[in-house]
Order: sequence, then C-alpha cells, then structure tokens
Amino acid sequence: MKTDKPAYRLFDQNGKNASYKDLLKEASEADIVFFGELHDNPVCHWLEYELTADLFAARGKNLVLGAEMFESDNQLIVNEYLDGLIKEKDFESQARLWPNYKTDYKRLLNFARDSSLAFIATNIPRRYAAMVNKGGFDALNTLDQNAYPFIAPLPLKYDSTLSCYADMYKMMGDAPTHATRNIACAQNSKDATMAYFILRNFVKGNTFLHFNGSYHSDKFQSILWHLKQADPTLKIVTISSVEQADLDDLKKESEGLANFIIAIPETMSKSQ
Repeated sequence: MKTDKPAYRLFDQNGKNASYKDLLKEASEADIVFFGELHDNPVCHWLEYELTADLFAARGKNLVLGAEMFESDNQLIVNEYLDGLIKEKDFESQARLWPNYKTDYKRLLNFARDSSLAFIATNIPRRYAAMVNKGGFDALNTLDQNAYPFIAPLPLKYDSTLSCYADMYKMMGDAPTHATRNIACAQNSKDATMAYFILRNFVKGNTFLHFNGSYHSDKFQSILWHLKQADPTLKIVTISSVEQADLDDLKKESEGLANFIIAIPETMSKSQ
C-alpha cells in the first residue's frame, strides 16, 4: 500500500514531471491561458481559484477572467453584479447559472468583483447552440438581427477535419450523419463564440485567464484554432485535466493534450 496519496500531479505535454511553479511562470507570461477543467472535479476548481489568485498577485489589474460557464447575453447582468448594482440573490435568480455555480464558480466571480477585474461571459447562448444542433449552421441565419451581437460573426469558420470535431463522429459509432454533423457544428458554434469574445476583450499586455471544459482547448484545437485564425502571434498556454488510476506517470494517450496536464485520481469525489 502506498503511503503517499497525492490529490493531483502535474505533467508537461511530453509527460514529464512539472511543478506548479513552472505552470505559474508560463501562465504569467502568456497572452491567454486556458484552464481546461473536468466540470465535476473539485481539484480542478480548487486549482482554478489558486491560479487566479496567484496570477492576480503577479499581474494585478492586467488580469482578465472569462468562462464558458457564462453566456454572452448575460454579460450585462454579470457586470451589474460585479459593480455592486444588483443584489446577489437577484443575480443568482436571473442569470442562467450552472447547477454547480455556488460550489465551483461563484468564488471566481466574487474574486473578480473583489479585485475589480473584468469577468467575460464568453459562451454562445445555449438556445442558439441548440438551434445549430438541430438545424446546422443555417439555423443561425433565421435569427432576429438583435441576436447576432451574442454570436461570433457569421458565417462561422469551421474545419470538420480537426480531430476535436471528427472524433465526435467516431464517438457516435457510425459514419457521419446529418445529426452527428450538427453536433460537431454546435460544438464549433461554442468554440467560435468563445474565441470571439476572448479576442474582443483581450488587450496586448494583459493576461486573459479562461475557464472551460478541457475538450474546448485540448490538443490546441477548438477555441485555439479560432484564435490562431484571427491572430497567430498570440502566446497561449493551455492546461488540461485528466483522471487516472495511478499518478506515477501520465497516461500515454494524455500526452500532447496541453502545455500542462493535471492528473487526478479517478477515485476523487465529484463536485456535483
């Protein structure tokens, strides 16, 4: 029986041991940092907060936060909450918050509020992603003009050969159908919109720390592909999160997922 039970171990993209100090140094020198989380993993949420606090100590007001978990059409109410214009209970009842908001994301938003940092709601409104999931990209052309400020400019750029989308077909078990293609298109609508709002709120000299599910930034694709289409000079650092039975070494299939990979015991408690 092992006498040491680490809650996580950190590796670089080649599967070599890395330290939190290494991660913080790279992140503090980046334009954009993606923290790819497992949504229900408490270690991810703890490290997100720790990295936020440490980047704020290093970068101060040059830090901007943003997250997949907040939809772009909720930016106004997010800003009203950050500025102290509305009560917490009103924000929580009227914003479309994830079920684990109070345990996992609330303190990130409150950190931004207490530190006078911007917090950007980057994701496409879920109702529009659902439209793409049903009717493909053409469904977005039927929206009222007032909807378009909350979506990346149309037509959305898309490369179906990227593994982040092509693998979705494989997971369905059969050759791509109209329905499975739409699932990948809906995923792309999220990636494109998140990239768009990150860039809209990024200023050279700042560090933008973005929280998202690992799949949205793994293999340097998804959101990153859209960012690189717009500005290939961006210095981007990515973090991915995986669960595995043993933490002695990183699983071979997890190498190359990100600049830094957090390996967490698969027996870890879930946050929701």
